[in-house]
Amino acid sequence: MRSTLNNLSNLQQRVIAAAVGGLIIVGAIMWNEWAYFSIFFLLCTFTLQEFYKLVGLDGNTPLKTYGTICGLFIFTLTFLIEKNYLDFQYYFLISPVVSCIFFIKLYKKTEQKPFTNIAFTFLGIIYVAIPFALINLCVFSQGPYSYQIILGCLFLLWSSDTGAYFAGVNFGRTKLFERVSPKKSWEGLIGGAISALLTAVLLSFSFTDLVLWQWHCIAIIIVVAGTYGDLVESLFKRSMSIKDSGSTIPGHGGFLDRFDGLLLSAPFIVTFLRIFV
Repeated sequence: MRSTLNNLSNLQQRVIAAAVGGLIIVGAIMWNEWAYFSIFFLLCTFTLQEFYKLVGLDGNTPLKTYGTICGLFIFTLTFLIEKNYLDFQYYFLISPVVSCIFFIKLYKKTEQKPFTNIAFTFLGIIYVAIPFALINLCVFSQGPYSYQIILGCLFLLWSSDTGAYFAGVNFGRTKLFERVSPKKSWEGLIGGAISALLTAVLLSFSFTDLVLWQWHCIAIIIVVAGTYGDLVESLFKRSMSIKDSGSTIPGHGGFLDRFDGLLLSAPFIVTFLRIFV
């Protein structure tokens, strides 16, 4: 299967991978909250593992296993609290669990820069795990589990990426942030924004958890924060002298490549939902 995909063009690989992956994610989200939890638990796991692997390419030694455990613990705890299986006070467990990172590194006798590796361990939790955990606040923002907001956010993200890709390929002339990502253009950004805003209109007809102006606000958040998320991940890859964060997803690179926009959008989306909705 992998060899067959490798014989296809990059665009063909992107379309096939997006279709298969999208169907799995959308199906899980729409099935029930436990299917949603399972698929995002896996996505969080793979993305954390990928992040720590990339950090290790530069000679760093973050706590890959324990950092992943901490991240998944935060994701799971947030889900259980938002689902009202646990009381809010259990959030206090996060502090002692992640503080153990310091204790573990204390016993690594041969490390030259332990605090650098401690910092990278925490960065994986902050950059990857916490945004995934915040998505739990989206699916329970109306009280009971609802797939509409998270699914709508994914549709907006995917439509923005698609619009930016085709607008950039066909009309891209003016560089957006050449120092970090030479291929991105203002024309691509505008194309992605138009695509996302049109998708928001379509969402307002079927996904009634939010009204049109709220969907438009989330679309704008995703376009702006998602673009910055893409640029931040490009900066991270450039600092590691690599092109893609991985090769797990044909045509898309790795999980960080695919979900970078969501990681930086999630905090802003949740803030908007909790304050203005």
